[in-house]
Amino acid sequence: MNDLQGDQGFSIYRLRWVGYGLLILSLLDTIAVLTPANFGNRVWELQTIGGIVERVPVPLLAMTLIFFGEGYDRKGLEEIFLKFLSWVCLLLALVFLLMLPLGIFGTMYVNNQNNKQINTQANQQLAQLQQVEERLNKGTSEDLKKLAGELNRLGIQTDTQNPQELKNQILSRITPAKERLQSQSTAVQSNQRLTLFKNAVKWLLGALISSVLFFTLWRGTDWAR
Repeated sequence: MNDLQGDQGFSIYRLRWVGYGLLILSLLDTIAVLTPANFGNRVWELQTIGGIVERVPVPLLAMTLIFFGEGYDRKGLEEIFLKFLSWVCLLLALVFLLMLPLGIFGTMYVNNQNNKQINTQANQQLAQLQQVEERLNKGTSEDLKKLAGELNRLGIQTDTQNPQELKNQILSRITPAKERLQSQSTAVQSNQRLTLFKNAVKWLLGALISSVLFFTLWRGTDWAR
């Protein structure tokens, strides 16, 4: 019986030391995620929430292993540390809970910024196409030839020397280019929004689950307090 209890004791000690090791590794990893800090930047905040949530299984496992065996053969300093660690669980539960509104607002902000950036780029390209149209309507035959050369360098082939035919040829290509630009802009917005929302849902659900688990750990370690 004593040998069996001794083996169980050694198993408990090993699990606890593994827990302490994982906790230190998790702390180092979290510092790396938070450095350099850029609080106030919604993009950085959202990415940081994601990074922390994706790494949360390690500290959860570490806490579980450290508290394993409850008060069995605890030393004086360890008892003080366990009391501190128990309250840290409650603090982490609150932190992960606060990530929910921060993540929601951050997702909305990033989505709006992405849309603005895509629209700005599309509008700039549309403005360039409109400038081409104006040059076609106002330019001389020599201007048309110069414009044809510029378009050829951009990959838009024009192979006629007749000014009016050249003009019609270029105009016939500008309209489809505008339509493609608008459809591509819409597709890029849709893809970025889908990716952003998928990640946001994963991170926010992870933060909620983490908050519940850390709170459960806190309630289950009342013996340490």
